[in-house]
Amino acid sequence: QVQLVESGGGLVQPGGSLNLSCVTSGIIFSRNIMEWYRQAPGKEREWVAQISTSGGKRTYAESVKGRFTVSRDNAKNTVYLQMDNLQIGDTAVYRCKATEGYWGQGTQVTVSS
Repeated sequence: QVQLVESGGGLVQPGGSLNLSCVTSGIIFSRNIMEWYRQAPGKEREWVAQISTSGGKRTYAESVKGRFTVSRDNAKNTVYLQMDNLQIGDTAVYRCKATEGYWGQGTQVTVSS
């Protein structure tokens, strides 16, 4: 059974940080390019970041470049999203995705003063 389980979301003030995790099982994690997406209320889903299978190549949406860092630990079948200098516009449900087509259920990130 394939599972992608995100955690680490929460409520944070503008300028704060959060570190999201996505623990996977049932897939060959090391063979999957992993991505993070987000969706804010009333908006379309937005691609956030991508990391290659080895972790050597990382790409980001312009809206988060310089503030978010994606990483992975293939030994732990886990991908991370370190989010710094969070802004109100970052409020959304964040979900991870494997290139095999599997999605996590999401974790809520709320940035508010």
